Amino acid sequence: MKIAMDKLMAGSIAAVIAAMTITAVISLDRPAQAATAQALVTLPAPSAAADLKQPGVQRAQVVFAGGCFWGVQGVFQHINGVDNAVSGYIGGSAGDASYTRVGSGGTGHAEAVKVTYDPSKVSYGQLMQVFFSVAHDPTQLNRQGPDRGTQYRSAVFADDAGQRDATQAYIAQLQRAKAFSAPVVTTVDGGKRFYPAEGYHQNYLTLHPESMYIRINDLPKVEALKRQYPALYRGTPRLVSTLSAR
Repeated sequence: MKIAMDKLMAGSIAAVIAAMTITAVISLDRPAQAATAQALVTLPAPSAAADLKQPGVQRAQVVFAGGCFWGVQGVFQHINGVDNAVSGYIGGSAGDASYTRVGSGGTGHAEAVKVTYDPSKVSYGQLMQVFFSVAHDPTQLNRQGPDRGTQYRSAVFADDAGQRDATQAYIAQLQRAKAFSAPVVTTVDGGKRFYPAEGYHQNYLTLHPESMYIRINDLPKVEALKRQYPALYRGTPRLVSTLSAR
């Protein structure tokens, strides 16, 4: 299985920096302690217009873009009530929906994850809390951690007007509460087609826990999910079939 060289290099750089600056605290053999700053943020639950109710809905979906899709997918696969989380591309054309082309940064696509969930088991508000606090840092513009480019932007692609309005309301709630030290730069969009990524990108976090990139950037997110949202955490991830994903 081929590992993308840009992410391998990024992971190596991150590891060197971590080893030089906080060797006494973080060890590559103990990735759970290498939690990033955004993984420690505790956010208020969505309220008022941000608290979307979906009574009677048994299956809903939303697309979250928050940097490299490996970690975002891995986080949502560990949430109770999430039936499926597929890595892919959104925002550009079908002809550009490939890892090689999206990696150029000029296709309009973002690496993203389509999350299918049961609102009776996990609310849209709870998914938003996880997305904004654990899955990524919503204050980073066109980047996440070691990755740079518009393909790593923070965005929510709502499935309907209810999700769109709730997301916008929650971002406004977070801004008023000064939940972060910098403004939230997450955009809210909709009506875009989602294209599943290549099979070797699916379930990447689970299949490659030894990857330096995963150990430094993504495993801490899953640990933060377990620590901050124990009622939502599912120990065994709900993996996606690579055949059905593509």
